[in-house]
Amino acid sequence: MLAHVETCTVRGVEAVLLQVEVSLASGLPSFTVVGLAQSAVREGRERVGTALRSSGLGLPARRITVNLAPADVRKEGTGFDLPIALGILAAAGRVDREALRNAIVLGELGLDGALRPVPGVIPAALLARDTCRRLIVPTECRAEVGLVPDVDVVSGTSLSHVLALLEGEQLPAGSDPRLWGRGPASNDDPPQGSALDLADVEGQGIARRALEITAAGGHNLLMIGPPGVGKTMLARRLPGILPPLGPEEALELACVHSVAGLSPGRGVALSRPFRAPHHSVSYAGLVGGGRPIRPGEMSLAHHGVLFLDELPEFRRDVVEVLRQPLEEGSVTLARAGGAVRFPARFILVGAMNPCPCGFLGDGTDRCLCDAPTVARYRARISGPLLDRIDLHVETPLPPVTPVVGEAGRRSRGESSAAVAKRVFAARALQRERFAGRASVHANGQMHHAEIARYCALEPAAAGLLDRAFERLRLSMRGRNRVLRVARTVADLEGSDRLSATHVGEALQYREGVVR
Repeated sequence: MLAHVETCTVRGVEAVLLQVEVSLASGLPSFTVVGLAQSAVREGRERVGTALRSSGLGLPARRITVNLAPADVRKEGTGFDLPIALGILAAAGRVDREALRNAIVLGELGLDGALRPVPGVIPAALLARDTCRRLIVPTECRAEVGLVPDVDVVSGTSLSHVLALLEGEQLPAGSDPRLWGRGPASNDDPPQGSALDLADVEGQGIARRALEITAAGGHNLLMIGPPGVGKTMLARRLPGILPPLGPEEALELACVHSVAGLSPGRGVALSRPFRAPHHSVSYAGLVGGGRPIRPGEMSLAHHGVLFLDELPEFRRDVVEVLRQPLEEGSVTLARAGGAVRFPARFILVGAMNPCPCGFLGDGTDRCLCDAPTVARYRARISGPLLDRIDLHVETPLPPVTPVVGEAGRRSRGESSAAVAKRVFAARALQRERFAGRASVHANGQMHHAEIARYCALEPAAAGLLDRAFERLRLSMRGRNRVLRVARTVADLEGSDRLSATHVGEALQYREGVVR
């Protein structure tokens, strides 16, 4: 007897359709899995056999051969347990094969027959929707699948439950998708508040302005200053002034998190991510890798913020890998078995001290670092990487203020809600300008042709930029990034053309690169 069940595997963030072929033949009882199955898949034989016996079904006393086709595609993970079990039951005549026709099956089996969630369910749901197939998954995966519209889903808590549902039993009450956090927002929704407020940051007017420009244009930011002046506080408040995720952005982010295995069992987080890896992070931890290949911190920060504190302390090879994602918005991992692409369009925010001890330029004589030591410290970050960071700002030590009495009442700065309204208005102009693009556009993502079209300079601004290009020896990339930042500054003011004021403010943020 021969039966076929469809399933899938994930390569990057895309699902690949697979066939589970099950043959029951006469001979000594055995259970063999072929088709380039890795250890987790081969170990599934024991889980499937025990789960069938625990469910009162038993394993057929036949020679069982399971082929995972196509045989030249590597099969990894535990999501093949349920399709193999259903394939065995279909080959034995215990399941109607018509019920499994045009259905993609995923799920891990426990020894008691319970179904457990697996990573990569959202790519599987997208594949099911695009190929007009039904999706059979564990109940705990319904929160993820609920993000993908127009998908016919069957979900069960155990193998017996799935069999009953395939025989026509109605879905149990309370099985509708429930999302962890709020649902995907419309681009027309107002900016949402955050528990972390910019009003908590004392002083740092220039850095606050740079943070607003960063949020409005999706630019990259580097803050340089002594320890304890508020660099990390500012970075952690950036997501609070970013606009909410649109439906497409939310689905892309949820897809990455699903592949990474972060969402099974607790729904899907739909707020903009803020990832802050420690400076000891490995190459694979930042870029992605492992077996099976999982996305790294760059991809987990997709459509959000990647914060690298103490930037010079990161390994040189780890930091330099940021160059391609900052330009292309994705990272491609080439391995012997093929290449895998992960999305990685994030806002990079870096923070560093001005010298190894951190006290250079704080107005005191505490710094004992000589010029060569400072130069070696700053040289840990290469010029090409600095050239890709649009805004460089210094965060000096704020003045000392009294902490008691009436004089000690510190005036709070502008709140995140007020800044977010301006950011949202600027993003709305950009969406209107770039209507028809696949995703919400940010000025930091403009191509060269778009820069020439949308960055119309007034005569005084053009002259200022030409003089700066010659005297500061800006690269062509640096020149384009100055124009992108100037475009964002103009958008914050609602201006169509770029004035000398807009270009001058953008140029002051490149001084760190020039130095």
